[in-house]
Amino acid sequence: MAYPSSGSSQPLANPVSIISSHFCAPHPIDLAIIRKVLTISDGNFVVTDINGNIVFKVKGAFLSVHNRRVLLDGGGNHIVTLKQKLMSAHDRWQVFKGDGTDSSDLLFSAKRSSMFQLKTKLDVFLANNTKEEVCDFKVNGSWLERSCVVYAGESSTVVAQMHKKHTVESILIGKDKFMVTVYPNIDYAFVVALIVILDGINKEDSSGSGGDFDFLGGIN
Repeated sequence: MAYPSSGSSQPLANPVSIISSHFCAPHPIDLAIIRKVLTISDGNFVVTDINGNIVFKVKGAFLSVHNRRVLLDGGGNHIVTLKQKLMSAHDRWQVFKGDGTDSSDLLFSAKRSSMFQLKTKLDVFLANNTKEEVCDFKVNGSWLERSCVVYAGESSTVVAQMHKKHTVESILIGKDKFMVTVYPNIDYAFVVALIVILDGINKEDSSGSGGDFDFLGGIN
């Protein structure tokens, strides 16, 4: 997939639908990502719009044999299934449409750019990019600061950006909240799925397999 190589905030002219065109808007979308951090089960998120309406829910069980999470819409319908690929050196996650996990249902996959990294760097490949010589999207930034940026391919075109929103109240009630702005014509369900993967990879690190940061902002 080809993208312009200049204009760091220049919106893409045509809708980029990864999961569904239903999640592409001609204007920027601001979403709040709210996660309960003091729970037994892991990977549970609520995603709301700026008015507090629930847009997505994320359910998962981090301690299961297969690290698997499900992205639901506000009505509880399955949008995609996210699954960590076992025995993957770069912490590869695969995303499938609906509740499927067959290769025919694969939409995209994401993995670390390198095995050892201090900053967050992910390469994202669409299902039809089987050679994976060039990524279709990339994520760079700091998960600790919730300041990751999603770029189109190897270009400098920003398609989404996270913004930290950490308050004393959020700490006291055991919630982590941050914002993400999705640029026009970009599939915002796809961007939310990338955030779920970022959380999964960094939770894996905080469990002892790497040296990154956990969701509570601590250094492992």
